[in-house]
Amino acid sequence: MIFKQFYLSCLAHASYLIGDEESGTAGVVDPQRDVDQYIAFAAEHHLTIKHVILTHLHADFVAGHLELRDRMGAIIYLGAAAKAEYPFTPLHDGDVLEFGRVRLKALETPGHTPESISILIYDRSASDTQPYGVLTGDTLFIGDVGRPDLRVALGWSAAQLGGMLFESLHKLLGLPDESLVYPAHGAGSLCGRAISKETVSTLGEQRRSNYALQPMSKEAFLHVVTADQPEAPAYFAYDAVLNSEERATLVQALERGMKPLTVDAVLELQAAGAQILDTRDPGEFAAAHLAGSINIGLRGQYATWAGTILDRRHPIVIIADPGHENESAVRLGRIGFDHVAGYLKDGLYSLQAKPERVALTESLNAQFAAELLSSEQPPLAIDVRAVKEREQKYIAGSLSIPLNHLVEKMATLPRDRALLVYCAGGYRSAIAASLLQSHGFERVGEIAGGIAGWEAAKLPVQANAVHPS
Repeated sequence: MIFKQFYLSCLAHASYLIGDEESGTAGVVDPQRDVDQYIAFAAEHHLTIKHVILTHLHADFVAGHLELRDRMGAIIYLGAAAKAEYPFTPLHDGDVLEFGRVRLKALETPGHTPESISILIYDRSASDTQPYGVLTGDTLFIGDVGRPDLRVALGWSAAQLGGMLFESLHKLLGLPDESLVYPAHGAGSLCGRAISKETVSTLGEQRRSNYALQPMSKEAFLHVVTADQPEAPAYFAYDAVLNSEERATLVQALERGMKPLTVDAVLELQAAGAQILDTRDPGEFAAAHLAGSINIGLRGQYATWAGTILDRRHPIVIIADPGHENESAVRLGRIGFDHVAGYLKDGLYSLQAKPERVALTESLNAQFAAELLSSEQPPLAIDVRAVKEREQKYIAGSLSIPLNHLVEKMATLPRDRALLVYCAGGYRSAIAASLLQSHGFERVGEIAGGIAGWEAAKLPVQANAVHPS
């Protein structure tokens, strides 16, 4: 048996290829949408990808099942409770898929979603009865379990799914302690609240250390797994539905959308309502950018914030460092944001002919920011971190507006006063400042280095914040 975990750090997403040398056959579980790496790995090991399995209809990314079907002729498998527009083979509890010495056995493990399954992996060269491991999808993570509240928008209550999850976890706990646990996500995913940075464990270790697997009643379990979950971005419901639909492949979307555009063409699209997405680093964006553009840098949680901030109803035009246009579009495509209308040819260099269209964002060092905030006419400091972060520490006098709520709260902000935004280290404040500027706020700056830079300058912070209503 050949077994390979692929890990996509920016989405904290794990996918898997299981191959059999004897038959030259492979299956891929929970693939990302850009599938070249699976095809290349299979070719290197003289394998053909004939099967693709989704453990559930993912909400946080668009899976590559249609891509592998169209490019490799792979058969798609979903849990039997799934509903989809494309043909698929339903996997009921106990159903088996075998190729050569590899056996994959489905376990119905609903809870994170109603159609969730886990996949037991048997290497029959080693044992016909003891599983090598289990691919748990978003049912069981390392150190956590899948949240049961992501299908509320689709008609399922957290209590309904949480009850299913409780039963599914007890089913998994019936497996041998030495079984390896391979989940679909790691630390940083919004599909759980306390996922470990480790990407593999054993069931015995999880039985001992995972808070949600400790002995407790179903009622206690429901309380534990639904409390303090991070707020899910709006695109999660969109992606869950998209994963059930017959849609364009990523290659088709890129062929349609990746057109080089002149400055004049970009300005025409902007005037017609297109969103101008600048994916350069925040420092470069602050120094010079197209007025009205939004900065979401490639080096941070780019896709997650793009899915949170950008509007699916309006086209996106990309401005990137030359050579990074395709990466910018591919990473949008991973969350189903295929409405790219093109990219600015030659990036910001193209704006040399339009200097009147260039804007900047003031990035103030912490000491100077502190002096301004203590002046007679101070700017309004806005903390765009999450509520939980602010509860630990914050800059005195600042207003808390988490970044994912900034647009909806803009009407409450003064337009006759300077605004000074900050976050933990500068990535989110760059997004926030660009959003404010794109909505017509003229006096906007950000604290360089965020609250980390503030503390490095030995400036005081407040603790134990109460989040303002």
